[in-house]
Amino acid sequence: MKVKIFDFEHEEDLEKNVNEFISDKDVINISYQASHFNFNGEQIFSFSCLIQYNE
Repeated sequence: MKVKIFDFEHEEDLEKNVNEFISDKDVINISYQASHFNFNGEQIFSFSCLIQYNE
């Protein structure tokens, strides 16, 4: 088993990259998390996931 972690500021970027990555993998599990925080008065979003897979 292997793992891959993705983290993007836009959910569309996460979706696109995850779909491309898993297209030829035997996926065991995908864990997803979204968070946000303020930095210098700007709201920052983080969309991330951990993929457990076999090649």
